[in-house]
Amino acid sequence: MGSGPPLVLAHGWPWSSQAWHRVAGRFAETYRVHVYDMPGFGASDKAGPRPNGLDTQGDVFGEMLELWGFGADSPRPAVVAHDFGGAVSLRAHVLGGWEFERLVLMNVVALSPWGSAFFDHVGQHVAAFEGLPPHIHAAVVEAYIRGALVSPLPEEDVAMLVAPWCDAEGQRAFYAQFALADDAFTDAIAPHLSTIRCPVRVLWGEHDPWIPVERGEALAEQIGAPLRRLGGLGHLPQLEDPDRVASALMTALGD
Repeated sequence: MGSGPPLVLAHGWPWSSQAWHRVAGRFAETYRVHVYDMPGFGASDKAGPRPNGLDTQGDVFGEMLELWGFGADSPRPAVVAHDFGGAVSLRAHVLGGWEFERLVLMNVVALSPWGSAFFDHVGQHVAAFEGLPPHIHAAVVEAYIRGALVSPLPEEDVAMLVAPWCDAEGQRAFYAQFALADDAFTDAIAPHLSTIRCPVRVLWGEHDPWIPVERGEALAEQIGAPLRRLGGLGHLPQLEDPDRVASALMTALGD
């Protein structure tokens, strides 16, 4: 959507491209915006031929950049990444050789260890959770998503985030993601964080219940990038306060 220099919005877990729906149109006034559902998320195929771990996601991210025409002789995209979209875009850059014009990391998975105690627990008992009755599973998904928030979302946004995980295929895919979590995927990028080949800005919902702002500060220090705290916000800043976050992201993309 839009015209101008290319911008890619990379979502994370357990979100989809819809996590950007309240800010993407604002970027389209300045950029040609590209969003997609990563394999196993949103409306994408949840039963593909490869497990949808961060290694696969990094490979597919590069394939999408190629599909969109961002090769060696074309304009480099700016990338805004959220949650594990951070690890995905960083893997594409430092391991896959893809070049970005600029990278903005917001409340990202990028440093080991990652995942909450609940995340670890589910990963060890996936089969038990896959067998939950649908109504109990839907309640678990909703509670999990609400646990990422500091500021409440409109109920239609909560329903939108929960819905992809509530049919039989979505339920299997939801718990499979817990089992696919592996610190090795972020350990692989850690030695390269100080050698990123584009300007980087870090934004962080200051009260993130999932990834504390101290993790963001450690990441920013390793990269050598500035960090901007987003006061009063949690793990989903772009939905918790889209006006303020859209403005902060536009500043980060332009400074």
